[in-house]
Amino acid sequence: MESPLALYRRYRPETFQEVIGQDHVTEPLRAALAANRVNHAYLFSGPRGCGKTTSARILARSLNCAQAPVSDPCGECDSCRELARGGPGSIDVIEIDAASHGGVDDARDLREKAFFAPVRDKYKVYIIDEAHMVTTQGFNALLKLVEEPPPHLRFIFATTEPDKVLPTIRSRTHHYPFRLIPPRLLSDYLSQLAGEEGVAIEPAALPLVVRAGAGSARDSLSVLDQLLGGAGPAGVTHKLATDLLGFTPDSLLDEVVEAFASRDGASVFSVVDKVVETGQDPRRFTEDLLRRLRDLVIVTAVPDAPATGLIDVPQDAGERLVAQAARFGAIELSRAADIVAAGLTEMRGATAPRLLLELLCARVLLPGADHSSEGVMARLERLERRMDVTGTPAPAAAPARPAPEPVAAPVQEAPATVAPAHDEPAPPIPTPSPRHDGPPPPPPPPMPTSVPEPTPVVEDPAPAAASTSGAPVAEQPAGPQGGLSLVDVRRLWPDILEQTKNRRRLAWMVLSQHAHVVDVDATRLTIGFANAGARDSFVNGGCDEILRQASIDVVGMDWRVESIVDPSGAAAQAPVVRQSATESAAPAGATPAQSSPDGPPDWVTGSAAPAAEAPSGEPVPPPAEPPVSAAPAREALEAARAGGVSEPSAPVRSADDDVDRDDPDAESAALDTESLLSQTLGAKLIEEIKND
Repeated sequence: MESPLALYRRYRPETFQEVIGQDHVTEPLRAALAANRVNHAYLFSGPRGCGKTTSARILARSLNCAQAPVSDPCGECDSCRELARGGPGSIDVIEIDAASHGGVDDARDLREKAFFAPVRDKYKVYIIDEAHMVTTQGFNALLKLVEEPPPHLRFIFATTEPDKVLPTIRSRTHHYPFRLIPPRLLSDYLSQLAGEEGVAIEPAALPLVVRAGAGSARDSLSVLDQLLGGAGPAGVTHKLATDLLGFTPDSLLDEVVEAFASRDGASVFSVVDKVVETGQDPRRFTEDLLRRLRDLVIVTAVPDAPATGLIDVPQDAGERLVAQAARFGAIELSRAADIVAAGLTEMRGATAPRLLLELLCARVLLPGADHSSEGVMARLERLERRMDVTGTPAPAAAPARPAPEPVAAPVQEAPATVAPAHDEPAPPIPTPSPRHDGPPPPPPPPMPTSVPEPTPVVEDPAPAAASTSGAPVAEQPAGPQGGLSLVDVRRLWPDILEQTKNRRRLAWMVLSQHAHVVDVDATRLTIGFANAGARDSFVNGGCDEILRQASIDVVGMDWRVESIVDPSGAAAQAPVVRQSATESAAPAGATPAQSSPDGPPDWVTGSAAPAAEAPSGEPVPPPAEPPVSAAPAREALEAARAGGVSEPSAPVRSADDDVDRDDPDAESAALDTESLLSQTLGAKLIEEIKND
């Protein structure tokens, strides 16, 4: 049984209409044939396998067709059948391979035979393939014949390098440049041929065949013929095409690109090791990586490139490209592509291609060590992209400052006893009340509640301090330098955790299971832990430095990491928010029934219960009110969690600010210190230190 012919021979075009991708050549030739305006010499140039010799044969058939002048050969006359696909050939159409017959003697022999008339057909046609191989002496011997040929003689030169053809010969011909076939057109053509052969081919395998053919129809048909010959019952699969053609699997390219995006050096060098251990060529892997980076650059500039066909990839691969491109910037991708392209050039003829591959991967991973303009621009672009993700915090900070102003007016109606509080610094740790450590200060003269003083309200710093302590910590703006807000940091917290995981898995485990973001400003990042053991493991293990470095890589902020024990999580801010809302909702003009002359109004302390009455009818404060000291303690706790400032600040007013001789103490009220702490803060007294 005879073996079938190769695909490129079985499917060689027989008319100009069957030639694909060369309409700019075939249409003018068909028009010239139909109008009988054929020149005596033609020069067909272009890449290999794009249809030069095939078009020369079709032109010869059309010239000697019995129905000439005609744009396409009829296929029925003797000349057309002899020059058809698989035909014996015609004696009046002579093909010469100039690679082996390009000397001056061959040119002289051709010149002597060319003057004889054709045997049967109208024209004697010489098709000189690889015309650039003809020597200068050979061209000079043919010059006179090509310039003034006999009426029955036609020349067709085909070459891949038209610049090497003698200029005097080239000037006497009609030059038609052939081009490479577009990938989409070639892919459809190959799919059609596979259907005619009765072999199924996966859509994901077609781009690999087109890529291996490099735009050449003949080379693509040869590759397809090889795959069809080795196809099994499932047809031509993507795995078969990848393994047989030597391309890098998409899984490896996806893995290395993801590693570049997350700057995971371990994964990058692991992929390089897989490439070498599986026997793949590092040069081919570098070339495939460069092609993938090229696709990502295009997707970054044109997000719908896979859908519009700008990139010929399957739908699932196009979605992966879009997702990968979103993790890079245009400058970062361009820098990586330049590094890979330079490394690919260095690999040509290198004795250690793996070493060069690892070095170029290291340069891609470290833009911080690249002091060139590309490296600086890549780092700047990374910071800009992160700022775009978080947004500009400046507009959010503007409305937060005037918000507490309405609270200032009713606070001034209470007795003015804020001045002694400025002499005491703010406690560094949460305590029930900063005034329990010593005797109460002497009571100042009471101020009538009916006399407002607007001027001291503007100049007194107490309202600002009250507004600062009354506002919830989570709602404060980012900082004076326009840093990130707490909402932005919590949005980026998963990315920070992922970067922490790449640096140290222990830090990632502690943070992901036991920690949450409590507060952030321009210089500090406060992390709350569910228990003291997790906090101690975090601090003693040096994980705070790992978190700081991860924050620099992801957010671009060099924070000082502070940690606190916060078992309640974000819910701990709820009491402060409710108290602020109560203070804001207090009426501007409090009636005497709502407040006592010896103490602050009920809405200042956050108590809704009515005050007890003395036997004389005068309202007196209750023996012990837990909400009186709960508000300052909670605010101090919030300040500690947020890494509060070290400067002394004015606390909110409470009943302790107004001291009277008739006020009952904790002992006479049958409520000891431990019970007071337990009822107010839910705390347990471990040790009490007496201050002299």
